Amino acid sequence: MLTETISPDLFRAALSHWASGVTVVTTRDAAGQSHGFTASAFSSVSLDPALVLVCLDNKANCFDAFDQSEGFVIHLLAQGQQELAGRFASKGADKFAGTGVTLSAAGQPVLPGALARLECRTERRIPGGDHLILIGEVHDAHEGEGEPLVYFQRGFHELTAVGQG
Repeated sequence: MLTETISPDLFRAALSHWASGVTVVTTRDAAGQSHGFTASAFSSVSLDPALVLVCLDNKANCFDAFDQSEGFVIHLLAQGQQELAGRFASKGADKFAGTGVTLSAAGQPVLPGALARLECRTERRIPGGDHLILIGEVHDAHEGEGEPLVYFQRGFHELTAVGQG
């Protein structure tokens, strides 16, 4: 039985070879303040009911807001939204300033221009190492237009359609 674990640096380096979409996840706390973070750890879980998951670092400034929220919105970012991804991955400044954020019918912060948006009711929270796994039941979805923003080998990339070189 294996009992050793690899270093975080080696693990991060290996995972950099996995291309993934980029999401920004938003919520509001009990005082009505908006919070958000950038996540590449996102996946569908179930079709019936419609469940998705996203992972939040336990040390994130917005951890308490998401740990206590009744819901959240996952924004699947489109090409050209690299600045938004970087802004929500950082700590400090008001992440929502100048974004054109609005509120959904359920009162959750919604960012414009996403490729798609999934509004979720928090169904479950599961501790997972240094992250919190948030499972959400999707109760509303919207499609935008464009191509996905992709993260690969520690950088943002654009997809090229097959046959376009």
